Amino acid sequence: MSVEHLAALDPIFAECLRVGGPAIRDFSRPTGFVGLLRMVMEQQLSTKVALALWAKLQERLGGVVTPDAILAVDDDTLRACGFSRQKVGYARGLAEAVASGRLDFDAIHAMADEEAIAHLVALKGIGRWSAEVYLMTTLDRPDIWPIGDLAIQLGVQRLKGWADKPTPRQLIEVAEPWRPHRSLAARLVWHHYVALQEQARALKTPKRAASTPPA
Repeated sequence: MSVEHLAALDPIFAECLRVGGPAIRDFSRPTGFVGLLRMVMEQQLSTKVALALWAKLQERLGGVVTPDAILAVDDDTLRACGFSRQKVGYARGLAEAVASGRLDFDAIHAMADEEAIAHLVALKGIGRWSAEVYLMTTLDRPDIWPIGDLAIQLGVQRLKGWADKPTPRQLIEVAEPWRPHRSLAARLVWHHYVALQEQARALKTPKRAASTPPA
């Protein structure tokens, strides 16, 4: 489905493009262990901070992030790269599951959406949000609608003009007409939300005074 077709179903998507611009941002992630580990690290972090910390982790590990590399470094190294004590445990658990063969990404990638989500959330530290976003941003699954995502909640609230943040039921119901293309809908709402955040930050940043030209 094209963006134009989705916008014809609901005018909020035309608003997404008006505010965010015609080029939809790239929210894609790498597949497999690296993609899921990044999601663990990025939880509750801004995009800018998460990217900087991921680059730091890559540098500490010699440029290649693998399950064996994660298991080989000490906790202090992982904490220095943005992993809280809890996230260190999640990262090691994920690395052990992949290294031991208990977690088979090829098998998960071949599963239907709900079956794949069920296998992913069985891992400690991987909730439904992480599993859904993994399927959407790494495998390009077309009909994922992560209602637990705060940007989706606040974005839909603003776009629909609702006074309160929508409930899970409201988010499910509002997206029913967009099936089976809810992933595109989610990307557009993210696109809109990120644009608004950037605009808000720009307004808060004081302008520097112009320097006096030399005489």
